[in-house]
Amino acid sequence: MPENCIISTPEDLKNKNIKIVLASESPRRKALLARIGLKEPYIEIRASHAEEYAPPGLNPREIVEKISREKAEAVSAAPDEMIIAADTMVFLDNLKLGKPENCDDALNMLLKLQGRRHTVRTGVTIRRDNIYLTDSEQTDVIFRQASRDELTRYIATGEPLDKAGAYGIQGRGALLVERIDGDYTNVIGLPLPLLSRMLARFGVILL
Repeated sequence: MPENCIISTPEDLKNKNIKIVLASESPRRKALLARIGLKEPYIEIRASHAEEYAPPGLNPREIVEKISREKAEAVSAAPDEMIIAADTMVFLDNLKLGKPENCDDALNMLLKLQGRRHTVRTGVTIRRDNIYLTDSEQTDVIFRQASRDELTRYIATGEPLDKAGAYGIQGRGALLVERIDGDYTNVIGLPLPLLSRMLARFGVILL
């Protein structure tokens, strides 16, 4: 990996003529980057329209890493741009739980998760020119036993309908969680400690 451009602050990005591009329209990922100082005008949002498909036979890590790399590949980039792409999925017994199709689907997902442990895995790819670095993070989430009435009221807020696994831990979905084992930011959609280590290999030092 290149090590000739040590960057420690967002202003250094500008001085080195490097722009970070987040290949995602997720407001949650954008907000997470802003927490660590990576925000406009130092970063740009450029949605990736890669197909989120993985062939049968891949394990959860292979799935999210494959899709995150394809998202990075699908975004056009200038030589001075560094692409960050991510893909987050929820797995219960290694079976993927995507975004619910409707309220009934959301209720079925949440009922399956009650009182159980499930896994949130995020694949992250950083691309600079033709150099790619891909890795992933896993967090285990344990739900408490909630009543059907509680779940129905939660779904009525609309929060679960655009979330993998039908909940958002950064919102009211946190009320369903008993505990987590691992990185909290990974459950939101972008594991910041992992991202920091990956950026450091490109000479971008965030801390």
